[in-house]
Amino acid sequence: MPLYMDVHEALPEGATAADVAGAHAEDLKIQGKYGVDYRSYWVDEANGKVFCLVDAPNPEAAAAVHREAHGLVADHIHEVVAGD
Repeated sequence: MPLYMDVHEALPEGATAADVAGAHAEDLKIQGKYGVDYRSYWVDEANGKVFCLVDAPNPEAAAAVHREAHGLVADHIHEVVAGD
């Protein structure tokens, strides 16, 4: 299955790393419905950015999980290859 890194360029005003953790938990609850596995995420709280690593059949499925779970859809989704 392809691996993607999605990039959220601007979190909602006042959002924290704890808020992102809650959104990620919501992703995990419904991801199976779309054949998606959100593996990990990173938060740049100072700059309001979030990066999510996800196995998904396609970018649209990855976006659908975010859309349904919490509405915070990524600005960019890049197919990536994991390094060692």
